[in-house]
Amino acid sequence: MDADLAYALELADVADALTRPRFRAADLQVETKADLSPVTDADRAVERALRERIARDRPGDGVLGEEEGDDGAATRWIVDPVDGTRNFSRGIPVWATLLALERDGAFVCGVVSAPALGFRWWASRGGGAYRNGERMHVSKIASLGDAAVAATYARDLTRVEPLVWHARGVGDFWQHMLVAEGALEAAVDARLEVWDYAPLGVVVEEAGGRVTALDGGPPRPGRQVLSSNGLLHQTVLELLR
Repeated sequence: MDADLAYALELADVADALTRPRFRAADLQVETKADLSPVTDADRAVERALRERIARDRPGDGVLGEEEGDDGAATRWIVDPVDGTRNFSRGIPVWATLLALERDGAFVCGVVSAPALGFRWWASRGGGAYRNGERMHVSKIASLGDAAVAATYARDLTRVEPLVWHARGVGDFWQHMLVAEGALEAAVDARLEVWDYAPLGVVVEEAGGRVTALDGGPPRPGRQVLSSNGLLHQTVLELLR
C-alpha cells in the first residue's frame, strides 16, 4: 500500500471515530445551509478534525471540503465529511465519509468509509480496489437485459427500468460501490460536486469500471455522473440521451 492511501485510511479512522457516536444521537444538531441542504454537527466536526490533522501531518497539502471550501493548494485532499447527510440525520445507515487525494490535477487515491454499514472501500491508481481488505472487480455482464442498474432521479430510473433485469433507486455513494463490487452493472447519479465523485471514480476505475458525465466526458462539478462495469457504459449513455 502506498503512503498516500495509507494516510487516507488513517484519516478515515479519524472520521469514523467522530461520526459513529453522533449517528442516531438524541442531541444531534441539524441545520439548513443556504442551498437548503442539511448539515449536522458531525459534518462540521469531521471536516475540521481532518483539516487540522492534515495541516499537522502534511503541511504542504491543502484541503477542498464541502463545508469549509478550498484553500487553493496544488496538492489537496478532497473531503466530504458525511455523504448522505439526510440519511445520517434521519437514522438511515447509508452514509459515508469520502476522501480523495488530488495531485497535479489527477485523483490518485480514494476512500469511502461507511461505518454504519460495516464497509470501507479504497483504491489507489495502479493498486486495485478493495472492500474491507478484499480485492474487488466489476461484473462481466455485457447484456442490458441481464443488468442491474441504479438511478438517483426518477426520470432516469423510468428510462432504464423496462430494458434491464433489475432497476432500483439506491442513491449516494453506495450505488457506485455496488458497481465496483460487481453487484450492479451501472449507477446513474444526480448532479454532483467534486467531493462527491472524486473518490468514487478512483475506486470504480481501479475495480475495472468506468466513470463519466452523461456526455461521455470526465465528471465535472454540477453534472450527472454514470459509473458502470465498462461493458455497458456506452449503451447506458445512449439510452439516457
